[in-house]
Amino acid sequence: MSKHNPRDERAGYHHVCARGNNKQRIFLSHADRRRFLELVDQIATKYHWEILAYCLMRNHYHLVIRVTDGGLARGMCEINGAYSLHFNRAHSRINHLFGKRYWNEYLDEKHLLNAIRYVVQNPRRAGAPGPLEAHAWTSYRAAIGLALAFGRFARDELLGLFASTPAAAIEKFVAFCEASAAGDASRDPRQPP
Repeated sequence: MSKHNPRDERAGYHHVCARGNNKQRIFLSHADRRRFLELVDQIATKYHWEILAYCLMRNHYHLVIRVTDGGLARGMCEINGAYSLHFNRAHSRINHLFGKRYWNEYLDEKHLLNAIRYVVQNPRRAGAPGPLEAHAWTSYRAAIGLALAFGRFARDELLGLFASTPAAAIEKFVAFCEASAAGDASRDPRQPP
């Protein structure tokens, strides 16, 4: 069962999100976004996480992480803390960048795929025009082979959730991500319609 618990440290999949203080922007440049992904990669390596999906919006971010050895709370504190220091130095500002502690939802297998779709569709739901592959700061482009991904992005693990061969997995992943989450939330994307 999917359950929101901000202190959940158990092994498995987690959807985490953090928002800017008072909904302010947390990314002002491509350099900010690159630095954030570098930090995610460093911390994911340190705590042995695998990243299955990500989306960097103007005032918040989403990650879908597989945690094996714990460290979720420490790692998220390190990411948000180090990124806040970077952002404040880079933009000559002080005070809090993030409004609250990060949000966390433990994902059982039934909810994992829908969380991944939710994350990569985030720009579209926010009103950004264009196809999913037009949004550079989500994991979608890396998942389908249109962009390089950072080290801890678990592309093979992600695609393995959809099919055993890369071509079939990409095709099913694309179809699943393009589908309306409300329209087929109960359908297993690994099975034919």
